[in-house]
Amino acid sequence: SIAILLYLVQKFKTPDHWYPSDLQKRARVDEYLSWQHANIRAKGSKLFLTKVLLPLLTGQPLPPEKLEFATEELNVALKQFEDKFLQDKPFIAGSEISLADLVALVELMQPVCAGYDLFEERPKLTEWRRRVEEAVGKQLFQEAHEEIMNIKNL
Repeated sequence: SIAILLYLVQKFKTPDHWYPSDLQKRARVDEYLSWQHANIRAKGSKLFLTKVLLPLLTGQPLPPEKLEFATEELNVALKQFEDKFLQDKPFIAGSEISLADLVALVELMQPVCAGYDLFEERPKLTEWRRRVEEAVGKQLFQEAHEEIMNIKNL
C-alpha cells in the first residue's frame, strides 16, 4: 500500500505537503513509512487480531496474558512514535500533514476499533490525531473508518 500511495502522489501531482519535494521533509516521511511496518502496523494489527479476529474465528476468548503482551508491545511502539516522530511538531514531517501522518493514523485506528483506546492518557497523540482528522476532514475520516469501527458488533 505504501508503494501505491507513493505512485499516486507522484502520478497525480498532489499538493507538496503529502510527499514533500524538500529532501529533509521527504526523508522524514520515508523514515516513518519504513519504520511503521515493523512497529505501529505490526503491533497494532497484532492487538486487533488478538482481541477481535481470533476470538471471532475460534469462538474462544484468548488468554488474558496474550492480550496483555500484545497491548504492551503496542504501548512500546506508541512511546517510540511520540518520542521519535511526533516530538513537539504538529505533524510527522513538520508543520503540514503528509502521507506519514495519514498512514500512521489509519494504522492506529485498528486497535481503537478493537476497543483499545490508545489515545486515552496520551495528550500528545490525541492532539496529533485531532490535527490529522481536521486536515483530512472529519466527515471523510469517519466515512473511511465506518465499517471497521463496527467490527466489535460482530
